[in-house]
Amino acid sequence: MRQKLLELERSARLLEPTADERLTVREKVVDYTEDFLNNIESLNAYNPQGDKGIGLLDSPISENGIGIDEAIKLIRDNVDTPGLNPASGGHFGYIPGGGIYYSALGDYLADVFNRYAGIFFAAPGAVRMENMLIRWMNDLVGYPAGAAGNLTTSGSLANMIAIVTARDGRNIKSADIPRSVIYLSKQTHHSVAKAINVAGLNECPVRYVELDEKFRMKADDLASQIERDKSEGLNPFLVVASAGTTDVGAIDPLPEIGEIARQHGLWYHIDAAYGGFFILTEEGKTKLKGLELSDSVIIDPHKGLFLPYGLGVVLVKNAEDLKYSNRFDAHYMQDAFRGNEELSPAELSPELTKHFRGLRLWLPLKLHGVAPFRACLEEKLFLAKYFHAEVQKLGFECKNVPELSVVAYRYVPKTGDANIFNKNLLDAVVADGRVFGSSTMIDGDFTLRFACLSFRSHLNTVQLLVDILREKVSELS
Repeated sequence: MRQKLLELERSARLLEPTADERLTVREKVVDYTEDFLNNIESLNAYNPQGDKGIGLLDSPISENGIGIDEAIKLIRDNVDTPGLNPASGGHFGYIPGGGIYYSALGDYLADVFNRYAGIFFAAPGAVRMENMLIRWMNDLVGYPAGAAGNLTTSGSLANMIAIVTARDGRNIKSADIPRSVIYLSKQTHHSVAKAINVAGLNECPVRYVELDEKFRMKADDLASQIERDKSEGLNPFLVVASAGTTDVGAIDPLPEIGEIARQHGLWYHIDAAYGGFFILTEEGKTKLKGLELSDSVIIDPHKGLFLPYGLGVVLVKNAEDLKYSNRFDAHYMQDAFRGNEELSPAELSPELTKHFRGLRLWLPLKLHGVAPFRACLEEKLFLAKYFHAEVQKLGFECKNVPELSVVAYRYVPKTGDANIFNKNLLDAVVADGRVFGSSTMIDGDFTLRFACLSFRSHLNTVQLLVDILREKVSELS
């Protein structure tokens, strides 16, 4: 037995590289990333390569390892080259993610030290850090001292936690579901519909509130629908508003919806995944007034604070609601919750084991301070206004005046099908590769989207998109 254990130990210790081995691999990884960052402005936003990373399959997982040079080549050729380059300032599609460097270093530290950030008992400093960040964000949206929240992997998971908390917070039991009404709009993000399904609420009646000419919920229609449902013996319990829709960046009338929800006792949830952090700017503070009236809100640091993908946040005004929905009991955890001074993430989310996500947000905020983030967000607001003005000079029509940093626009040719023309135009822009855009359907119209949120997007990048559009329209016409 002893001899067998020693043999296994020799093999197992290969998982612990020596200092020299770590240095060799680390330097090659850093060199690879530095080459990428030093040349980021010359790299395409999109590479339409035909093989789509299939070369990875030529190197299957096997008993023996490979060298770091071969591994980096596989990553470079098959992962970091084909498709969308989300780190590019030319990424104007969907809602761009971020990728600020100090956040990557925060992840590196979190991974090396591997602090277990699920429970205060195990990592009090890590949990204090995450709770401090949550308190900072609760202060931003105007929530009181009794609020809580959780750092999740995404806005989709944050929405799911919020919808489950709303269900329990309004005491919706299984027998109540067929008569418990939810109010959305056609602009509500699809992750909310998914969350409703996951939360077991898919049999709830769903009402879609009418939109005004700016694609915002009509508060009077919401009030009318609630009153009608009540008169018919139904139980209106949840309204979901948007603070920056994905399609056009619209902000619903948050104060008016908040007052209606208060009058009728509805849980008021706001999806501010994209738009929430614009509250750091003076313009954003005005446009996002009313966030504080909600019962729950989600915001995404991997959008509005330019972090790498993997960090969304759910905030709930009453911590007890969040605790109730995530309550649990396990005998083997009996030591972990005695005398804790802080709420643990495990008490406030579906997760028990979790990555120490807070460090990827804390480190850049501490090293940069908030000021550069505020300036970058304000820059995006102005870039959207600039693009909105310039693209109309080329003959495009715009579906919206930008409230935040999204512009929906389309070209209407003198002859032919406008939808086909705009689809071909988008294909031509994406095939060019220097910038990347996306599209949506609005009232049956194939519509192009300018979504400016990359921290690397600046005036020269937006002007490049304008120039490419001018060029491609001319070619297609």
